[in-house]
Amino acid sequence: DMPFSMSAGVGFIALSGIAVLADMVMVQTIRNHLDEGMDLMAAIEDAALTRLRPVLMTASVAAIGFLPMALSTGTGAEVQKPLATVVIGGLLTSTVLTLLVLPAIYILLQKGRGQSISR
Repeated sequence: DMPFSMSAGVGFIALSGIAVLADMVMVQTIRNHLDEGMDLMAAIEDAALTRLRPVLMTASVAAIGFLPMALSTGTGAEVQKPLATVVIGGLLTSTVLTLLVLPAIYILLQKGRGQSISR
């Protein structure tokens, strides 16, 4: 029951930057492992485990920081609440997408290129 506002739009812009950065770092980590000679599945697993803590910490710190804004009911809450709600929900969603969906998509794209998948 929350209308889309300008502050929610700003939240989407900030969230897209955080999500894209996390995804780019994950893909670069996978590529670095592949360049070191790892097979695809091992590279993806190691990259996901290596990036797990930084991705979770980035999302949780930002979500906890926005929690008071999301729960506020006082003066200015009509501006703060949409921004905080967008950022918290988006961070939770993008964390799951970065850690679970992105590696699966990477595997599918590499299969389409004909790269062998071991393990």
